[in-house]
Amino acid sequence: MGKEILKLRNIHKYFPGVKALQDVDFTLREGEIHALMGENGAGKSTLIKVLTGVYAKDKGTITLEDKEVSIKSPQDAQHAGISTVYQEITLCPNLSVAENMYIGRSDKAFLNWKSMNEGADKILENLKIPAKATMQLANCSIAIQQMVAIARAVDMDCKVLILDEPTSSLDEQEVAKLFNLMRDLKSRGVGIIFVTHFLDQVYEVCDRITVLRDGKLVGEYEIADLPRVKLVSKMLGKELDDMEDIKGETKPYEGSIMKEAPVFEAEGLYSDAGISPFDFHIGKGEVNGFTGLLGSGRSECVRAIFGADKILGGTVKKNGKQVKITKPIDAMKAGIGYIPEDRKVDGIIGDLSVRENIILALQVMKGFFKPFTKAQANEFAEEYIKLLGIKTASADTPIKSLSGGNQQKCIVARWLLTHPEYLILDEPTRGIDVGTKVDIQKLVLKLAGEGMSITFISSETDEMLRTCSRLIVMRDRKVVGELNGDELTQTMIMNTIAGGESSEK
Repeated sequence: MGKEILKLRNIHKYFPGVKALQDVDFTLREGEIHALMGENGAGKSTLIKVLTGVYAKDKGTITLEDKEVSIKSPQDAQHAGISTVYQEITLCPNLSVAENMYIGRSDKAFLNWKSMNEGADKILENLKIPAKATMQLANCSIAIQQMVAIARAVDMDCKVLILDEPTSSLDEQEVAKLFNLMRDLKSRGVGIIFVTHFLDQVYEVCDRITVLRDGKLVGEYEIADLPRVKLVSKMLGKELDDMEDIKGETKPYEGSIMKEAPVFEAEGLYSDAGISPFDFHIGKGEVNGFTGLLGSGRSECVRAIFGADKILGGTVKKNGKQVKITKPIDAMKAGIGYIPEDRKVDGIIGDLSVRENIILALQVMKGFFKPFTKAQANEFAEEYIKLLGIKTASADTPIKSLSGGNQQKCIVARWLLTHPEYLILDEPTRGIDVGTKVDIQKLVLKLAGEGMSITFISSETDEMLRTCSRLIVMRDRKVVGELNGDELTQTMIMNTIAGGESSEK
């Protein structure tokens, strides 16, 4: 393995009220592919932004090729030989491949079309990228666009290449091509930092792994010394020998052995969000859940069931009869409610009142040309404000003025008002206080006890174990297992996410 080319030591970064990075070290060697891993909020993005000059570090040192460097802007990083290719491609689709490779550079070649195209073709051929300099970038696949961005970075004397979720929009064949390019760059001595959520890809292409959790360094490991199940354990912060089963006092359909036909089921369902076709079923009064690491496809599965993403194939049945769900209103009319993962973006309408937010879904189902009277709307809102204990000065209060937990309760109220047979809750307790979390978990079990079918998704596996009687396990956008009964333990979840391995890679 090559010499140490990049060293970050004792890196600290603070935001108001948040310690985003605390005493983090990171080392990159020449000619290696190094995975930077961690769940949402672990500090990966902040560390990358400190390294590339987007954020100023509050403490610590960055050393490149044995010289301490001060990186105050992305331009400083570029000049130092640090290049980043982001998940969202930042090139110009209306320009040619060559123009994208040379734009913004002072190279004289850019002033001469012939030499620019010849230079670009030489680089593309050298890196075995199947594109031509004169092709319009918009006509290239996403994978080729990623490779053009990498070629641009490499041609600018890049010593350190940061790839931030480069495979999230690629299919398997495109990923293979990208990995071949990464291996080629590795052989040329480029150090590559690979940020990804895909476990299989890490073990296919990487040499070492650094794991962050809650803004702190968990550790740095040789790939051969860190089996997948241990990687999952370190990312989640759960010990492998923690066999404690954190179950609630009462759980509907314990063991998930349903004696009657499912209320809802899906077969071979998949969407344009990149998930593999999956099967799904849920019984009356059952609470099940999708679990897996961030980016595993949990949310994409329930979005497909609700028709929130474009459905490409598969069927959905209600009580054994096929229902056509191509958009959310179809799902709503079939008796499905959906509380989305991002409350602020997809949930609340901030400038509307609590009342208007609560009645929104029912009004959509009724039709906007048949509005509820003020008295009806008030009656609905007051009923659920009282039922869920929503803390608000009045139903007229703008919902953006409420705390996160009370905003979430308003969204729950919105869907309960439609009296769904099946309710999907995606991260309903994220970012809210402990008391409200408990309230929502109790409400889930109460609703299930009354016969409602519920899918519950949470990044906190403790919550899943307390709430669900069956878990569908996801890895790399595929369903890889299903757990119920005595299998519902932290260790079984981690083993299943990792591929059933307990000691090997």
